[in-house]
Amino acid sequence: MRIGLVGGGFAALRGALETAFDKVGWTGVEIVDVPVEVPDGGLDPVDILCPMGSTISGALMDATTPRMIQQFGVGLSGVDLPAAQERGLPVDNVSGAVSGNAVAVAEIALLHLLALLRRFEEARANVSKELVGEPSGRTLAGRTVGVLGVGDIGAEVIVRLRAFGAEPVGIGRRPRAETPRAAALLDDAHFHRVDDLTAALACCDDLVVACPLTDETRGIVGTAAFDALRPGGHVVNVARGPVVDKDALTAALRDGHLAGAGLDVTWVEPIDADDPLLAENVAVTPHVGGVTDTSYAGIATGFVASVERHLGRHVE
Repeated sequence: MRIGLVGGGFAALRGALETAFDKVGWTGVEIVDVPVEVPDGGLDPVDILCPMGSTISGALMDATTPRMIQQFGVGLSGVDLPAAQERGLPVDNVSGAVSGNAVAVAEIALLHLLALLRRFEEARANVSKELVGEPSGRTLAGRTVGVLGVGDIGAEVIVRLRAFGAEPVGIGRRPRAETPRAAALLDDAHFHRVDDLTAALACCDDLVVACPLTDETRGIVGTAAFDALRPGGHVVNVARGPVVDKDALTAALRDGHLAGAGLDVTWVEPIDADDPLLAENVAVTPHVGGVTDTSYAGIATGFVASVERHLGRHVE
């Protein structure tokens, strides 16, 4: 069986998959790299295409003739789903709740938020300047934090915000009663529908973005959302870059309405080191929210189970 990893990066992914297939005694697994664009000479066939933060087009499907498309994780925004359906290809992902990915991503969301509030980069710089007791930061305890997206990741963010003494406000697509984790974690006063985003953010100091990228959420965190947040707040994005309007974010940072932003995902990955946005108070990590030994082992196990479910134990 040949698995084609599309896009590049995420170096630990290959080893995690090899280990997971080996644990169930599945031999003859070959993992190869596949470019996003189809070269003039064409491509060798694969059984499975796996997007790694990249796109999978109909042309790539035709060039590699896969039997299925399997995400290593939860997001499917890069897959041309209509094209896959036209070709009769099953498309699947791995639940963040089952794999442990949601916990890992929630942790990095808190890492970014705490680093911004405590001005971590300035504090590190002050060591070399031999300055003691500077800078003065702010505590997360007592702050009201909006969480856009109340699925597996958003729910884990809410749990951790509470542990730090913050007051979370969940913002979801469906009614609270139809979102089990949100219903268990939040009362009506602390839950808003996404249609009411600006009203929800008007009572928030900070915002954590943890929703899927869809046609409806693309650019949803824009000027109106930033203006609605209380002055001097922070935005952390652990979802997908395009959920946040980049120009609006830059403007809100430059005019001082936002004090800072923490990004584990960007609009193009990797982000250009000379991107003007990085001149503002912006901390970027290279999409490592779910990259831990525990979450990768869980995702790889789920990946193997999905392949067995769709293709059977052995692929000729």
